[in-house]
Amino acid sequence: MDDAARTVNGQARVESSTDSARRADPPGKGEKLADWADGRLGIYSLAKANMRKVFPDHWSFMLGEVCLYSFLILILTGIYLTLFFEPSGADVVYHGSYGPMNGIIMTKAYESTLHISFDVRGGLLIRQIHHWAALVFVAGMFVHMMRVFFTGAFRKPREINWLFGWTLLFLAILTGLTGYSLPDDLLSGTGVRFADGAILSIPIVGTYISMFLFGGEFPGHDIISRFFPIHVLLLPGIMLGLVVAHLILVFYHKHTQYPGPGHDQKSVVGMPFLPVYMAKAGGFFFLVFGVLALMGGIATINPVWAFGPYRPDLVTTGAQPDWYLGFSEGLIRVMPGWEINAWGHTLALGVLIPFSVFPLFLLAIGVYPFIEAWITGDKREHHILDRPRNTPVRTALGVAWLSLYAVLLIGGGNDIVATHLHLAINSITWFVRISVFVVPVLAFVVTKRVCLGLQRQDRDKVLHGRETGLIKMLPHGEYIEVHEPLAQDRLFTLTQHEQDPPYEIGPIEDANGVRRKVTLGQRVRASLAKGMFGPDTHIPKPTEQEYREITSGDHH
Repeated sequence: MDDAARTVNGQARVESSTDSARRADPPGKGEKLADWADGRLGIYSLAKANMRKVFPDHWSFMLGEVCLYSFLILILTGIYLTLFFEPSGADVVYHGSYGPMNGIIMTKAYESTLHISFDVRGGLLIRQIHHWAALVFVAGMFVHMMRVFFTGAFRKPREINWLFGWTLLFLAILTGLTGYSLPDDLLSGTGVRFADGAILSIPIVGTYISMFLFGGEFPGHDIISRFFPIHVLLLPGIMLGLVVAHLILVFYHKHTQYPGPGHDQKSVVGMPFLPVYMAKAGGFFFLVFGVLALMGGIATINPVWAFGPYRPDLVTTGAQPDWYLGFSEGLIRVMPGWEINAWGHTLALGVLIPFSVFPLFLLAIGVYPFIEAWITGDKREHHILDRPRNTPVRTALGVAWLSLYAVLLIGGGNDIVATHLHLAINSITWFVRISVFVVPVLAFVVTKRVCLGLQRQDRDKVLHGRETGLIKMLPHGEYIEVHEPLAQDRLFTLTQHEQDPPYEIGPIEDANGVRRKVTLGQRVRASLAKGMFGPDTHIPKPTEQEYREITSGDHH
């Protein structure tokens, strides 16, 4: 008989011999390995909880992926370059493939950079991909943080993640500065000289910091060997840890999403992480890699052989830093050369003030989420993003900061602007000095008014519908435009945002005429709350009664 009978809970069960044979088969090697790993790491339960996690789908969320993939490409290309680069400041005489440099004294760092560019197979391509990836990485983080800022994605519970992103941006700037300086060409040496001048402007301790950093008088022989481990090990290691922590918090808090039907504080509308999101992310990684490879192959960047080795008595014509450091150089270039001489010491305010203002601007970006949370007093979690038009003051502040950055970027390249536009460099400098104070204010006012205008437009759309472009003549001869009512999902999107009243101090005296104590912090908080979230900062949303009154009759 081919079937075997078994009794389960008093009932006879017939089981085929093929099923018995199938169950008797030993597990495969892959299954054994999976069971072994799961028993020690809990991979199955972890994957089960997170692999089906839903992520919303919007193009702006890809900005963070551009940052991540650029960072991975930086690590891959950096490992390759490390195999051939020699971080030494010792002088040698060049005898290599690049004929114009033969017989010239240079450091081993610069010689190895030329060797990578002209003798190592694929060396120049990898160098250029590495440099382009660095620029895209910083630009991606900059734009990604602006998206987070304008949409309010930094609010509770994501303040810590905002700080992680802010720290990554700051470390990326430092990493770019150290990596930019490693080849020891004339352009990068000029940038290091600029940084040394800023350090020397620090009162009392500036000289000691410079001597310690460079191992003596500038340029010394230790700066390259010190920058190298910082650039390839210390800073990337810290950044890698922050990236992992950032991604863990994104998983833990769940992803933010834009307003829309079905989108609320407790649910996420989108696609599962596996397989949909992973497949899209994998394809997007290779797309980013391909674009960077194409840029590295056809767009020359940082041609060190055209600048020559660094010499303290020379400077390159039209020397410009990478764009993310142009902000700091613009501050110093347009600052008047003020100095204070007292007790035999000189205080270079023309360098010290900009050198101090630059980190203050970055610090303001880092602490903004906590300042806004203090002003609003909002303790709730926020998983739905703001439309920038619905928070006009915050949006105006962001645009004002961007306009200031653009103005100072012009100041950092005032010589290039002067030569290309045939303008006097002093005229450009004074234009930037005035614009530093005027342009952000104008940008703030214009942006706020634009946001309020867009809010009025949304209100009109909700109450009167969408313009169709059709003109209709009424019986008495009047011409009107026909409006089409909005769909329910669109109505929901335009009216989903909240308009909570701002924080107020309240009555100073109670019913018995007793004055209560009001601190300076409460007064400042109330003033800021009124300015940022008061009646002048939003157009009231249409009420249900208004909507019914207008749409009940044939007024369209």
